[in-house]
Amino acid sequence: MNVLNFMQSFFNDGSHWHGYDGIPQRVWEHLQYTAGALAIAAAIGLPVGLVTGHTGRGGDVLAFLSAGARALPTFGLLVLMFVWLGLGIVPVMIPLVVLAIPPILITTYEAIRTVDPSPVDAARGMGMPEARILFQVEVPAALPLILSGLRSATIQIVSTATIAAYVSLGGVGRYILDGLYQHNYEKVAGGAALTALLALLVLVLFWAVGRVAVSPGVRRRRAA
Repeated sequence: MNVLNFMQSFFNDGSHWHGYDGIPQRVWEHLQYTAGALAIAAAIGLPVGLVTGHTGRGGDVLAFLSAGARALPTFGLLVLMFVWLGLGIVPVMIPLVVLAIPPILITTYEAIRTVDPSPVDAARGMGMPEARILFQVEVPAALPLILSGLRSATIQIVSTATIAAYVSLGGVGRYILDGLYQHNYEKVAGGAALTALLALLVLVLFWAVGRVAVSPGVRRRRAA
């Protein structure tokens, strides 16, 4: 059997669509891990990226820290956290958050730094406070790039959250790990397909958010 046949057999099996090990339950668990890690990473990366991008200070430090975070092996960090903290969601969240912060942080910083300085200078000349300049002038213009950083981080989390299965948690990675252990390659192919489908769903979701949140003028300027 080829991979497509394995996938077809997996999705056609009615037992995979209900119960604690059913596809809806495993997808829901995977989305919970993804949303939790993304929320924490965004709460750290967005404010730091916005402030440093607005002030123009700390860019070299951010680049150094982001490069260091990217160099950390996610699975190795998971094992270390598991040994240190034991079973639970925290050992999974830490490596996922560490994975997601760099693209959010660096992209947000670069997005603010590349905003056309003319409207920023005009706003300062009018006496607008720095916080209003950031959120009313710079962020709207930088939003497409900021969203691209969030999109990249989300795809990385979705693709990597399968590691939760290695510490006895759920998610679609459960199918991959259990399938390898049981030599059930239908499960392996099904878990891989679900991971890819979730990543595609993220792309569609961020495309829709961009259409709603980014002003038409900014979209046209980016396209040009």
